[in-house]
Amino acid sequence: MASIPDLVKRLRSSPQNARFTDLCRVCDHYFGAPRQQGTSHRVYRTPWVGDPRVNVQCGSGGKAKPYQVKQVLSAIVKLET
Repeated sequence: MASIPDLVKRLRSSPQNARFTDLCRVCDHYFGAPRQQGTSHRVYRTPWVGDPRVNVQCGSGGKAKPYQVKQVLSAIVKLET
């Protein structure tokens, strides 16, 4: 299994080919357990005010949706600064 930094690097290099399970592992690591799961969506809470959630959804072929990968990556950048 790849480590979290390796997964983040892989997501940054190719957001259109990201696997949903990899994106969920990264979100679990940075944001904790999702508020909602068990459906096609997972909703994660972020620690800032405003729009304090990250929503990820499984697309076709077990891939994550590219725009949601980019949203997660920008949330990670915001979290680390």
